Amino acid sequence: MQKNNTPAPWDGQELPRERLLKYGPGALSDIELIAILLRTGYQGMPVLELSSSLLEQFGGLDALLNADHRQLRSVKGLGQAKIAQLAAILEMCRRVLKRRVDRSNAITSPDRVRHYLQLHFQGLEREVFACLFLDTRHRVLSLETLFQGTIDSAAVYPREIVKRALELNASAVILAHNHPSGDPEPSQADIRITQTIIDALGLVDIRVLDHMIIGAGDTVSLVERGII
Repeated sequence: MQKNNTPAPWDGQELPRERLLKYGPGALSDIELIAILLRTGYQGMPVLELSSSLLEQFGGLDALLNADHRQLRSVKGLGQAKIAQLAAILEMCRRVLKRRVDRSNAITSPDRVRHYLQLHFQGLEREVFACLFLDTRHRVLSLETLFQGTIDSAAVYPREIVKRALELNASAVILAHNHPSGDPEPSQADIRITQTIIDALGLVDIRVLDHMIIGAGDTVSLVERGII
């Protein structure tokens, strides 16, 4: 199994790019993958050492790819080109997952939806509430962030969700929000607002299929918990 933050054995002859071509990307550590992306270090700091330093400084691959541009600009050895490459990689991942979700039935592809939502919320420091609007065949019409709050909560207005669902002619909705604390366990407030939204959308014959709460590397489904 790959060790995320530890370089794979390297004898100075096989560079990360050569190892990738020989063994495939799964054989590389996070450090080696970042090194391939950055391509070069700077004087006195080889690229593998720079990659290792970045992962340690930001606390891992997820945090690095989601780091604010201002944070990245303060790191020696990261110019505008390298910062743009890091941002582009994450956006490509988001778009690939979005297209896969768009082409699938959200109910029959729950893991795909879960991963898509995890990327959508990744790196956010404030609580954000989004809705995945679905058509009659449960294909994705739109994923939209409707409410943004403080570090602790988001003010959610069910009437705005109803209004947007009707505008999109949605027949079903998957609710989603993040817990910046990293703990995805639903609070009583989460459960109450979910029921309020279910009741509001039910008046216009639109179903709430799930409410997913995104934490640090984990997602809780209120349907799977038997809460709704």
